[in-house]
Amino acid sequence: MTAPRTFHVKSYGCQMNVYDGERMAELLQAGGLAPQEAGDADLVVLNTCHIRERAAEKVYSEIGRLRREDGSSPMIAVAGCVAQAEGAEIPRRAPAVDIVVGPQAYHRLPDLVAAAGEGRRALDTDMPPLSKFAALPARRKQGPSAFLTVQEGCDKFCTYCVVPYTRGAEVSRPWAAVMDEARALIDAGAKEITLLGQNVNAWRDDDGRGLEQLIVALDRLPGLARIRYTTSHPNDMTEGLIRAHGEVEKLMPYLHLPVQSGSDRVLRAMNRSHGVESYLRVLERVREARRDIAISGDFIVGFPGETEEAFEATLEIVRAVNYAQAYSFKYSPRPGTPAATMEGQVPPPVQDERLQRLQALINAQQLAFNRATVGRRTSILIERQGKKAGQKIGKSPWLQSVHAITDADIGSLVEVEIVEAGPNSLSATLPAPRAESRRSAGARASQMPAFAGAAS
Repeated sequence: MTAPRTFHVKSYGCQMNVYDGERMAELLQAGGLAPQEAGDADLVVLNTCHIRERAAEKVYSEIGRLRREDGSSPMIAVAGCVAQAEGAEIPRRAPAVDIVVGPQAYHRLPDLVAAAGEGRRALDTDMPPLSKFAALPARRKQGPSAFLTVQEGCDKFCTYCVVPYTRGAEVSRPWAAVMDEARALIDAGAKEITLLGQNVNAWRDDDGRGLEQLIVALDRLPGLARIRYTTSHPNDMTEGLIRAHGEVEKLMPYLHLPVQSGSDRVLRAMNRSHGVESYLRVLERVREARRDIAISGDFIVGFPGETEEAFEATLEIVRAVNYAQAYSFKYSPRPGTPAATMEGQVPPPVQDERLQRLQALINAQQLAFNRATVGRRTSILIERQGKKAGQKIGKSPWLQSVHAITDADIGSLVEVEIVEAGPNSLSATLPAPRAESRRSAGARASQMPAFAGAAS
């Protein structure tokens, strides 16, 4: 097989997969390969996610679609969590696959590409702790917003989840490595950094410093305007991290904190290690620290043993929290997880009906949250061109997509007034200048009143 000269990386799933996909692209470019559209690329990397149902089957379907009209295929690499879970089974089932590489070994992708080009076995699903980060090249030019992985793996062992098996145990990247990469991202054009981890708020360095200290250090970096983090576990929301939401100007007023169910019985079956009341107490303290904070969450519908009463408890916690947005999914058994063999599997039609009810409530809350911003002045970080002439699209402090007509450059922070709200985006105009417009978005937002209807 001829050595590839061009490549395409296609990532599925979570933000950490997006980060991994970016790093693989940088790694391949550092080796002399040029990015290309999937249909014309010599090498296609499928960076997979194993969370959703039939994830492996979808990968095989995607492999089939890569076959070209003349019967040929590009060199195909399957990376990510499906690669970790399926391993050598992938090339046995799909001989067109040349490379299989797990999420902890993708720093070896150039070596695997070379091996595949010589017709040798190219499979690596080892889990050497964090060695990949030291082997990755310097960050390249970024857009205004960038992801930065600081923590990987999970020790929580929720009964439905494959992450401990595909990503390994919780490991935190060293302080110096994180700070160096943050500076490199800022030098490459990033104005906003989102810290990533399976349980990002479990990050700790060897000196015992936690995520709140890391956020404070990032806040002091010149050129950085905004800080976010995701995804968090309720048990790792320390008092210091909660205080940071009220004290750190650049930390945006947005918290994604999954609860998964409103039933304590279901939470115990999930091995979530927190209850409904402890979760609500955390949110109460967060809202005391930052009155205008937007809360996001995750929910699983139809977990084994979920009764109608248990599902109603989930609706009740959604009403109590009043989410700005939330993600909800039907439970699907993952092979090898304890929940896959539990009794009381909920029939798919029941799951469907419950999911529709939950999503209707969540969508109504999201629209209400968006409408509550109408009339407010805030700043947006311009990220890309819009479809209309002169239109730009940016993100509000509350992670809403905002459309505005402006001649501001991509990467600029622009003060706007929200004039219209839909379920998924906002429209804004540029207000007349005023004395306080020179102040930062974080300072203004911290003085805003709480959103109407926010539960305490």
